[in-house]
Amino acid sequence: MTRGRFITLEGGEGAGKSTNARFIKAWLEQRGREVVMTREPGGSPLAEAIRSVVLASWSEGMPPLTEALLMFAARSAHLEATVLPALEAGKDVICDRFVDSSYAYQGAGNGFSLDKLKTLEEMVLGDFRPDLTIVFDLDPNAGLQRARSRGDQNRFEDETVAFMQRVREAFLQRAKAEPARYAILDAGNELETVQADLSKILESRV
Repeated sequence: MTRGRFITLEGGEGAGKSTNARFIKAWLEQRGREVVMTREPGGSPLAEAIRSVVLASWSEGMPPLTEALLMFAARSAHLEATVLPALEAGKDVICDRFVDSSYAYQGAGNGFSLDKLKTLEEMVLGDFRPDLTIVFDLDPNAGLQRARSRGDQNRFEDETVAFMQRVREAFLQRAKAEPARYAILDAGNELETVQADLSKILESRV
């Protein structure tokens, strides 16, 4: 059996990853693929429980080390329970956020040590990496406005524009450093244009 493809979607708040994950799923299914959609943090019962802790607002705050450890703990559970079994069964997996978000949010956003993030990445992922990572690039002001208009905010959507600009720059830097794995998509366009661009990426990469 051929191993499935692992496609991850990255970007700041309000960039449209969830909406376009459904578009990618339909695109793949039209070509005869079986697809699993998932997200991080979360994607398995244990990882979803950790997600609720990570996204909540705590009176004592969330120390950067605590946040990084929780993110990778959820990622470990998610990989073992959901991602790897699906890929081994020949299914394609679309994941809303993965390890790049740790480097962008915990690293660039919070200033947590990139060396320590790399250590956690190696512990949890080993040599495993996505086959394709699509970065939904959007101006932070527009993204936060979109995210806050949805209601039901999590604490990341309460972050400052400066924080989200650091996150944006980290995603772009990572994508430009490894163009074979990443594709950058302008998420500021109308949905029809975004999905036309997505189709072009999928046709050339998948």
